Amino acid sequence: MAGAVPSSGSLIDGFGRRITYLRISVTDRCDLRCRYCMAEEMRFLPPAALMTVEEIAQIADAFVARGVTRIRLTGGEPLVRRGALDLARTIGRQLGHGLEELTLTTNGTRLVDQAGALAEAGVRRINVSLDSRDADRFRHITRTGDVSRVLAGIAAARDAGLAVKINMVALKGLNEDEIVPMLRWCAGEGHDLTLIETMPLGDTGEDRTDRYLPLDAVRRDLEARYTLTTLPDRTGGPARYVRVEELGLKLGLITPLTNNFCAGCNRVRLTAEGLLYLCLGREDRIDLRAALRAGGRGALDAALDRAMAAKPEAHAFRIDAPRPAVARHMSVTGG
Repeated sequence: MAGAVPSSGSLIDGFGRRITYLRISVTDRCDLRCRYCMAEEMRFLPPAALMTVEEIAQIADAFVARGVTRIRLTGGEPLVRRGALDLARTIGRQLGHGLEELTLTTNGTRLVDQAGALAEAGVRRINVSLDSRDADRFRHITRTGDVSRVLAGIAAARDAGLAVKINMVALKGLNEDEIVPMLRWCAGEGHDLTLIETMPLGDTGEDRTDRYLPLDAVRRDLEARYTLTTLPDRTGGPARYVRVEELGLKLGLITPLTNNFCAGCNRVRLTAEGLLYLCLGREDRIDLRAALRAGGRGALDAALDRAMAAKPEAHAFRIDAPRPAVARHMSVTGG
């Protein structure tokens, strides 16, 4: 049963969880069409429906003032948004003034040109989605992508001094044979790796049950090959970490279906049109843009208080459900 929520100060929800992590989807657009994330033919928001970069920055400032210490810019693909680097620079000015870390999740297609600017803005680590290093398989999964461009972007990020973590969605019958090679490649390149179970978000035109690969089975397979040591590390997200001792690699596992992580949830998600989603797997939301435009910072703080009272206890993901847990696509709220 939810308890009382404080009306000011730190963001604490009705279940006593302190919210310290904000994910901002700066755009729902993407230059890839990954099969587990999007339909092949997508309709995106018109530019006029998006918050301005200045509005996003104002909302980010309000969150930092209320105790958020980590902000992640995401999408869609955040680097397709005009002004994304300006936004990173603006938010980056809060580093050392309440904000401890500014990070980015990207598909890597634009890193060759923008990695240096991200580092200058204060970004120190990024997550890059990479589900396969095989050119043909990568193009199949993404429907349009060129893996060589992504790999070049990862190299550019490393050269710019950014720590890179690879995100790999585990897909049964599609890339499960690449998990061990990806582990070895990441270890050789100095990248961390996180494996992710596919999540039932939006209608992608494909049957996710055919591709669902439970990570507890993957872990058992890895334990037959390697020594896995559980780590206490937390980076603000839902991943739980182990060290693959023989490779010297830190491996993250994100398991929304086989190992529910809601009890320790510390995050909320802001869409590009200003809706604050309180859970990735539910529709509960508060319109922060409307509050900001109607009443400035005071109305925004009041909306954040309402959000804390409304945050649900747990998501509603079920891989065997007849329809996705929520209708919106992953790109809307940025994972």
